[in-house]
Amino acid sequence: MVGIIMGSKSDLPIMQEAADILKTLGVAYEISVVSAHRTPERMFEYARTAVDRGLQVIVAGAGGAAHLPGMTASITPLPVIGVPIKSSNSIDGWDSVLSILQMPAGVPVATVALNGGRNAGILAAQIIAASDPKLLTKIAQFKEELRKKVLEASL
Repeated sequence: MVGIIMGSKSDLPIMQEAADILKTLGVAYEISVVSAHRTPERMFEYARTAVDRGLQVIVAGAGGAAHLPGMTASITPLPVIGVPIKSSNSIDGWDSVLSILQMPAGVPVATVALNGGRNAGILAAQIIAASDPKLLTKIAQFKEELRKKVLEASL
Protein backbone atom coordinates (compact mmCIF):
# COMPACT_ATOMS: atom_id res chain seq x y z
CA MET A 1 0.00 0.00 0.00
CA VAL A 2 1.10 3.57 -0.71
CA GLY A 3 0.73 6.45 1.70
CA ILE A 4 -0.06 9.76 0.02
CA ILE A 5 0.39 12.80 2.22
CA MET A 6 0.36 16.51 1.56
CA GLY A 7 1.10 19.61 3.56
CA SER A 8 -2.23 21.31 2.85
CA LYS A 9 -5.66 20.49 1.44
CA SER A 10 -4.88 22.95 -1.36
CA ASP A 11 -2.32 20.38 -2.60
CA LEU A 12 -5.06 17.80 -3.20
CA PRO A 13 -5.59 18.40 -6.95
CA ILE A 14 -1.92 17.51 -7.60
CA MET A 15 -1.79 14.63 -5.14
CA GLN A 16 -5.08 13.22 -6.41
CA GLU A 17 -3.23 12.48 -9.66
CA ALA A 18 -1.02 10.05 -7.72
CA ALA A 19 -4.09 8.41 -6.18
CA ASP A 20 -5.82 8.16 -9.56
CA ILE A 21 -2.95 6.34 -11.28
CA LEU A 22 -2.52 4.00 -8.30
CA LYS A 23 -6.22 3.18 -8.49
CA THR A 24 -5.88 2.50 -12.22
CA LEU A 25 -3.00 0.11 -11.52
CA GLY A 26 -4.87 -1.59 -8.67
CA VAL A 27 -2.51 -0.40 -5.93
CA ALA A 28 -4.07 0.31 -2.54
CA TYR A 29 -3.39 3.70 -1.00
CA GLU A 30 -4.35 6.01 1.82
CA ILE A 31 -4.42 9.79 1.49
CA SER A 32 -4.20 12.45 4.17
CA VAL A 33 -3.16 16.01 5.01
CA VAL A 34 -0.08 15.94 7.24
CA SER A 35 1.67 19.28 7.68
CA ALA A 36 5.31 19.27 8.74
CA HIS A 37 4.94 22.78 10.14
CA ARG A 38 1.39 22.94 11.50
CA THR A 39 1.03 19.35 12.74
CA PRO A 40 4.56 18.07 13.36
CA GLU A 41 3.41 15.48 15.92
CA ARG A 42 0.99 14.05 13.34
CA MET A 43 3.82 13.89 10.79
CA PHE A 44 6.11 12.06 13.24
CA GLU A 45 3.36 9.59 14.16
CA TYR A 46 2.47 9.00 10.51
CA ALA A 47 6.08 8.28 9.54
CA ARG A 48 6.84 6.18 12.66
CA THR A 49 3.80 3.92 12.17
CA ALA A 50 3.91 3.64 8.37
CA VAL A 51 5.56 0.22 8.26
CA ASP A 52 3.25 -1.24 10.91
CA ARG A 53 0.24 0.03 8.92
CA GLY A 54 1.45 -1.90 5.87
CA LEU A 55 2.75 0.98 3.78
CA GLN A 56 5.51 0.17 1.30
CA VAL A 57 6.14 3.63 -0.17
CA ILE A 58 5.19 7.17 0.86
CA VAL A 59 4.40 9.92 -1.65
CA ALA A 60 4.68 13.32 0.05
CA GLY A 61 3.70 16.55 -1.64
CA ALA A 62 4.40 20.02 -0.34
CA GLY A 63 4.73 23.60 -1.51
CA GLY A 64 6.73 26.55 -0.25
CA ALA A 65 9.46 25.44 2.15
CA ALA A 66 8.34 21.84 1.46
CA HIS A 67 9.82 20.06 4.48
CA LEU A 68 7.24 17.25 4.57
CA PRO A 69 8.99 14.78 2.22
CA GLY A 70 12.43 15.18 3.79
CA MET A 71 11.24 15.11 7.38
CA THR A 72 9.13 12.04 6.63
CA ALA A 73 12.15 10.36 5.02
CA SER A 74 14.24 11.15 8.10
CA ILE A 75 11.84 9.14 10.28
CA THR A 76 10.71 6.17 8.19
CA PRO A 77 12.83 3.41 6.64
CA LEU A 78 10.44 3.34 3.65
CA PRO A 79 11.20 4.99 0.31
CA VAL A 80 9.74 8.49 0.08
CA ILE A 81 8.85 10.20 -3.18
CA GLY A 82 8.63 13.97 -2.97
CA VAL A 83 6.26 16.02 -5.09
CA PRO A 84 7.18 19.71 -5.14
CA ILE A 85 4.03 21.80 -5.52
CA LYS A 86 3.77 25.30 -6.91
CA SER A 87 1.59 26.84 -4.22
CA SER A 88 0.33 30.33 -3.47
CA ASN A 89 3.26 30.97 -1.11
CA SER A 90 5.82 29.52 -3.49
CA ILE A 91 8.62 31.27 -5.33
CA ASP A 92 7.48 30.00 -8.73
CA GLY A 93 7.84 26.46 -7.36
CA TRP A 94 11.64 26.57 -7.16
CA ASP A 95 11.69 26.78 -3.38
CA SER A 96 9.65 23.56 -3.23
CA VAL A 97 11.81 21.78 -5.81
CA LEU A 98 15.06 22.65 -4.06
CA SER A 99 13.70 21.93 -0.57
CA ILE A 100 12.83 18.39 -1.62
CA LEU A 101 15.72 17.76 -4.00
CA GLN A 102 18.61 18.97 -1.82
CA MET A 103 18.57 16.35 0.93
CA PRO A 104 21.60 15.55 3.07
CA ALA A 105 23.51 12.30 2.61
CA GLY A 106 21.71 9.41 4.25
CA VAL A 107 18.19 10.84 3.88
CA PRO A 108 17.27 10.37 0.21
CA VAL A 109 13.98 11.53 -1.25
CA ALA A 110 13.14 10.55 -4.81
CA THR A 111 11.90 13.78 -6.38
CA VAL A 112 9.58 14.15 -9.34
CA ALA A 113 8.91 17.28 -11.38
CA LEU A 114 7.01 20.29 -10.08
CA ASN A 115 3.33 19.31 -9.71
CA GLY A 116 4.28 15.76 -10.79
CA GLY A 117 1.69 13.83 -8.80
CA ARG A 118 0.97 11.39 -11.61
CA ASN A 119 4.62 10.46 -12.04
CA ALA A 120 4.98 10.05 -8.27
CA GLY A 121 2.13 7.53 -8.32
CA ILE A 122 3.69 5.64 -11.21
CA LEU A 123 7.09 5.58 -9.48
CA ALA A 124 5.52 4.33 -6.24
CA ALA A 125 3.84 1.50 -8.17
CA GLN A 126 7.12 0.65 -9.93
CA ILE A 127 8.93 0.42 -6.58
CA ILE A 128 6.31 -2.01 -5.29
CA ALA A 129 6.32 -3.90 -8.60
CA ALA A 130 9.98 -4.81 -8.12
CA SER A 131 8.70 -7.55 -5.80
CA ASP A 132 5.18 -8.02 -7.23
CA PRO A 133 5.11 -9.80 -10.63
CA LYS A 134 1.38 -9.12 -11.21
CA LEU A 135 1.83 -5.40 -10.68
CA LEU A 136 4.94 -5.44 -12.86
CA THR A 137 2.81 -6.90 -15.68
CA LYS A 138 0.20 -4.14 -15.19
CA ILE A 139 2.89 -1.47 -15.39
CA ALA A 140 4.33 -3.04 -18.55
CA GLN A 141 0.84 -2.96 -20.08
CA PHE A 142 0.39 0.66 -18.98
CA LYS A 143 3.67 1.61 -20.66
CA GLU A 144 2.66 -0.26 -23.81
CA GLU A 145 -0.57 1.77 -23.91
CA LEU A 146 1.49 4.96 -23.63
CA ARG A 147 3.63 3.80 -26.56
CA LYS A 148 0.54 3.03 -28.65
CA LYS A 149 -0.96 6.47 -27.94
CA VAL A 150 2.20 8.16 -29.15
CA LEU A 151 2.31 6.06 -32.31
CA GLU A 152 -1.38 6.72 -33.01
CA ALA A 153 -0.77 10.45 -32.62
CA SER A 154 2.20 10.40 -34.99
CA LEU A 155 1.70 11.80 -38.44
